[in-house]
Amino acid sequence: MYIVDLYRRVRRAHYIEGKSIREAARLFNLHRKTVRKMLEYSVPPGYQRKSPAHRPKLAPYIDVIDQILESDQTIPKKQRHTAKRIFERLRDEHGFPGQYTIVKDYVREKRLRGQEMFVPLVHPPGHAQADFGEALAYIDGVLLKAHYLVIDLPYCDAYYVKAYPGETTEAFCDGHNCAFAFFGGVPQEILYDNTKIAVAKILGDGKRKLTRVFSELLSHYLFDTRFGRVGKGNDKGKVEGLVGYVRRNHLVPIPSFESFDALNAYLEEQCRKRLNIRLKGRAETVGEMLERERGTFLALPQSPYDASDKQTGRVSSLSLVRYKNNDYSVPVEYGHRDVLVRGYVHEVVISCGDKVIARHERSYDKDDFVFDPLHYLSLIERKVGALDQAAPLAGWDLPEPFDTLRRLLEARMGKKGKREYVQVLRLMENFSEDEVHGAVNDALRLGTIGFDAVKHSLLCRIESRPPRLDMDNYPYLPSATVDTTSVCDYMSLLVGGRS
Repeated sequence: MYIVDLYRRVRRAHYIEGKSIREAARLFNLHRKTVRKMLEYSVPPGYQRKSPAHRPKLAPYIDVIDQILESDQTIPKKQRHTAKRIFERLRDEHGFPGQYTIVKDYVREKRLRGQEMFVPLVHPPGHAQADFGEALAYIDGVLLKAHYLVIDLPYCDAYYVKAYPGETTEAFCDGHNCAFAFFGGVPQEILYDNTKIAVAKILGDGKRKLTRVFSELLSHYLFDTRFGRVGKGNDKGKVEGLVGYVRRNHLVPIPSFESFDALNAYLEEQCRKRLNIRLKGRAETVGEMLERERGTFLALPQSPYDASDKQTGRVSSLSLVRYKNNDYSVPVEYGHRDVLVRGYVHEVVISCGDKVIARHERSYDKDDFVFDPLHYLSLIERKVGALDQAAPLAGWDLPEPFDTLRRLLEARMGKKGKREYVQVLRLMENFSEDEVHGAVNDALRLGTIGFDAVKHSLLCRIESRPPRLDMDNYPYLPSATVDTTSVCDYMSLLVGGRS
């Protein structure tokens, strides 16, 4: 290819100095066709191939290379073939006679042709994108994987983030409740990937069959949905990038909080700080643009969606209900009954009919047993021999006076004393532990060791009146005789006082 300076001299000789094409060709030792080309173009136009390069040695092996490159698409990037590795396989496995360079050039061209191109998008107000991300966090001193839901408003660049112990249905729904409350309205449309929480099945015509819970969420808030292509996260690239932004800017270094509530309070504060930022090229802050975008939102319903995972279950003979690989207790009177279990992010609520019969803090362990000791006391009262080995009572940390009361009751009445002790514990079915604790202290102070004395003291405490115990119920107490004081005794005191 000839340099630009030669183009300049040839063109000047013809157009300025008036030399003919023949004279210019003889002067610069060029072919006349070359001179005509230089006169047509002011700079070298570059070489343009009219047909694909002919690779006679490589042609029989192109299908093998294409097959290797296609199979690499299903393999992690770090384990895919390099051009050098493809050349080695062609040489060793297929007897390729050529050199590395033609293999390398073909692989580079093939990969360039396979690179995806994108259309710049505009984001109208009232449209949102949602996705989950993951990051490590210390919660109450334990290193856990936190799953955080990000809901982004691309038009104004406001976003909301909330973290959960797991990427679950109830977390997905709770995140929408909190995001809509934070934004002050419901976006008209939200773009999702094909998460199993929302999509039960992708049908042959590309339509989605939605899950029951996601259909309920849509019916409650009435927003519309769109879904990206399967395995194509770049269809919602705005929120995909935001997931990484949140991890790098809010969760590095690994944060440490006493609870998920504390972590989420921190994340919400970061979302609020975002509203005060003015992004490059914009005249308004994110919060000011959000205020304008609210005009396109749907109105919030009167109450948020019941963000729970609902499952039916049956109470076992141990008065336990199975939910997500863990067992939760219910009162023994509901044994062998059908129940409805509602799993919230941090709570499990169990109902029988229209009555809530149990509430427990949710466990994210596996094969865990979550007991409420009060659920079993009525059964233990009948089977008092199980008191010392009852699993629901193991680890029930009661104040020291309860142990003292039990020891005195058993010392005085034996097995019957155990039963009376269980009756004292059953007072906590209707009264708080602090109230019963105070009544036990009163009974110990007065030396009236018995269930009826504790109950009487408890009622007197609640009614703010002094206890009036029937001492006939406590024959084991030592008797005391109090003499009546005569008037003469008083007079002698007065006389002594005058002297």
